[in-house]
Amino acid sequence: MEEEFIELINQYQGILQKICNIYFYQHPFREDYYQEILIRLWKAYPKFKQESTVSTWLYRVTLNTAIDLVRKESVQPVYKELSTQEYAIHDSHPEENTATDKKEQLYQAINRLSEIEKAIIILYLESYEYKEIAAVIGISESNVGVKINRIKKQLIKQLNNGRQ
Repeated sequence: MEEEFIELINQYQGILQKICNIYFYQHPFREDYYQEILIRLWKAYPKFKQESTVSTWLYRVTLNTAIDLVRKESVQPVYKELSTQEYAIHDSHPEENTATDKKEQLYQAINRLSEIEKAIIILYLESYEYKEIAAVIGISESNVGVKINRIKKQLIKQLNNGRQ
């Protein structure tokens, strides 16, 4: 069982890292929270009955753990407003905006969402169907669609405000 679990974690490590990056972005205890997620996955693994796909189960446990940790620790992201001078320097070289910068901006925008919204958008970005997202989050498919549309509008607004 231990070898199966290790193989599973190795296979889906990207999911775990992505969720940690979203929920614990620039948090000093990010690695500790990653370890806590692994511990909870290990404890939940024997109870996995394969009623859903492995990735759906993994997302459910990982997202629930992340949300639980955020609530328990009252983790709030730390945002630093750019000074006028920093903003001018950042804006004066738009050709230097790389994919990494855009990814960073997206992470920051996603990090401003509520815990549930983060979970939904992570699953959506991973190309999960509404039905699967509904199963992981515990809401109806139609509610998933409504929430995704609202989240998209929110993210577009945040990302566009950052460019003005």
